Amino acid sequence: MKFRFLLALLPLAAACAQDPVTYFPAKGASGVNPDTHLVLTFPETPVLGQSGFIRIFDAVSGECVDSLDLSLPSGLTQSRQYGPECDYTKVPYDYSRDFVPTNKNTLPGTPSGTAEPTPRDMQLTIIGGFTDGFRFHPVIIHDKVATIYPHNNLLEYGHSYYVTIDPEVLACGDFAGVKAGAWKFSTRPSGPADARHLTVAADGSGDFNTVQGALDAVPDFCKDTTWITVAAGDYEEIVYARNKTNVVIRGSGMDATKVHYANNEVFNPHPLLVKTNEWPGTFPSRRAAFALDNCDDIVLEDICIATDLTGQAEGLLLHGERIALYRVRIIGSGDALQANGTVYMQDSELIGDGDTILGRGSLFAWHSKFYNHGGPFSWVRNVKPAHGDVFVECHFEGLPDRPADFGRTNTNHGTAYPDAEFVVIDCTTRHFNPQGWSSIGEKSATMLEFRTRDADTGAPVDVSRRHKYSRQLDAVRDAALIEKYKNPAYVLAGWNPKQQ
Repeated sequence: MKFRFLLALLPLAAACAQDPVTYFPAKGASGVNPDTHLVLTFPETPVLGQSGFIRIFDAVSGECVDSLDLSLPSGLTQSRQYGPECDYTKVPYDYSRDFVPTNKNTLPGTPSGTAEPTPRDMQLTIIGGFTDGFRFHPVIIHDKVATIYPHNNLLEYGHSYYVTIDPEVLACGDFAGVKAGAWKFSTRPSGPADARHLTVAADGSGDFNTVQGALDAVPDFCKDTTWITVAAGDYEEIVYARNKTNVVIRGSGMDATKVHYANNEVFNPHPLLVKTNEWPGTFPSRRAAFALDNCDDIVLEDICIATDLTGQAEGLLLHGERIALYRVRIIGSGDALQANGTVYMQDSELIGDGDTILGRGSLFAWHSKFYNHGGPFSWVRNVKPAHGDVFVECHFEGLPDRPADFGRTNTNHGTAYPDAEFVVIDCTTRHFNPQGWSSIGEKSATMLEFRTRDADTGAPVDVSRRHKYSRQLDAVRDAALIEKYKNPAYVLAGWNPKQQ
């Protein structure tokens, strides 16, 4: 009887000895994508330490291929002070490259353009070939889940790896880290079978786990179209793509596929001596959650793109020609959307505060909704002959206690915007400033409005108090001009994007 009792206790003892932590990739997993994150799910919320290392080793050679030092802070938490020597670059930024720099072949922080080296006193990784590097969080904890972010592009196809985690990195119950050999996995033997049709799934079931991984697989200036299908899921990552052309990125819906990250100008600021965002050819910005930089002929569909921080924090930053957004929700702060080049929006949403839309380019929006949590909707900075921002059959909405307005073009550090253009045709408003614009710095600016209606009553809004530099279009006298502005090709330098 005693022997039988001991046998009965064996399964219970085995269960108690099991590791309560769930690992992704699973221990011993094969066919793992090289862009995978490392995910640990604990029985309760873990606490992130301030020291120790997370390392990834090649299981065959024993070489340490990646190392995350938890004693380094993730990024800046306070705004930096810039002296008078900080100015816009006088030489246009050079996007040419003979190869794509990665963390494997280039030291993060290597300066580009006229910038100085990025200090390596914080976490730093190269994303999308931007050698100056991005600050990032090596570990992000949500509830019981700790996600580890290796440096980009260090794992390879056809390799086996093991992970070690020092005991002081994560505290949760009896968890004492991960020792050498305890957490092994192997990657897929080779890349996607179809290089022009790529799939992304956070659970590893696609060609890539991350949106960035799929974009990295697209050659610079590819003439053939690449379709990237992103499955429903949460993708917490900084996305930065440079020199990509002819790419279609399709999510599973604005409520189903979300790409986001806690990034802003404080966390990833511009270099100390180089400003960004004012003139064409200036130094690229690193503060957006999702940036398409020097990219042409791009389509984004059925996806949500967001920043998780406030301040100067674009959800989406665009620099390129013929970029189309269909059913895209953008969530940002300050300059929630930065549009440079030619951009088309349809059936999309933009949610932000401050100057919700910033940019030097031409934006045509149709059937889209814009929500502002305080401040003007735009700060248009186009220069003729390029058009500015044009909205047809769109909706603008502020807050009941903080009414919004179409925008401002006031002088910025001595720079005025005499060519600024903002046109609204057949749009609706709610919780809106009766002046229409918060400021118009130059009388020569083109601030036009036609047939704006109240979103609740459908009645024409009272425009008697509109800014003196703005103009109400007349249905008869300005009929030809109204039809021009309703044509995307007129606004977007001859490009006539497909309406879906």
